[in-house]
Amino acid sequence: MTKARDTANLTGSGVGLSLLDIDAGTDIGAALVDADLMIVDDGAGGTNRKATMSRLATYMGTKIGGGMEFIASSGAISNAASVAFTGFDAAKYDHYKFYFQHVIPATDNVYMVAHVSTDGGSSYDTTNGNYHYAGTGDNTGFEVTDKDGTGVGSDTNEFGLGGEFNLFAPHNSSAYTYADSYVMYNNTTAGSISSRNVHASMHLVAQDVDAIKFIFSSGNIESGEITMFGIVNS
Repeated sequence: MTKARDTANLTGSGVGLSLLDIDAGTDIGAALVDADLMIVDDGAGGTNRKATMSRLATYMGTKIGGGMEFIASSGAISNAASVAFTGFDAAKYDHYKFYFQHVIPATDNVYMVAHVSTDGGSSYDTTNGNYHYAGTGDNTGFEVTDKDGTGVGSDTNEFGLGGEFNLFAPHNSSAYTYADSYVMYNNTTAGSISSRNVHASMHLVAQDVDAIKFIFSSGNIESGEITMFGIVNS
């Protein structure tokens, strides 16, 4: 005997919800991606249209104000001179957070700074004095780790830098850009931890920042990973 759901009238007003059966479908067997399709009733007006999952992500971004969204990862760093991020979008994000996972310098006992760009990473501001830290101290970049204290170690049983770096409203071209970091790391004594609650600094140029580069004061970045997140506009 033919089941009712098998006799839907496909030439009439459409298939009612009670006739749909998705249970017997084949699972996608993979994570959803932007190009995957879904069906929506456009404006609840009875006209069905297709849409990509990327449209859903955009819609959710307008509903979850202040949420944190993954933007990019450096991947596994291998003897890199620096690590840069260009995924800035003032239309979507107010602020940015960066996380450091055992970022080890190739040279022992060095400190890390962050340089900013206003041309998408084509060039970076490395002018000493354009950044201040710990009050009015001059620097060539934002202070990520302590410039005046113990450096980040890379000797035996010293596993580099861990923690976070925050960049506040870098798109505001009428004000200085602020940054702070909360980090910990092995210093020049194996097994000893050097940390401070906050390394605060600012870029003393009022301009739209749209890229950032992390670099040690000397030598390359031997290994580790850095990830970038955006704080969604509220």
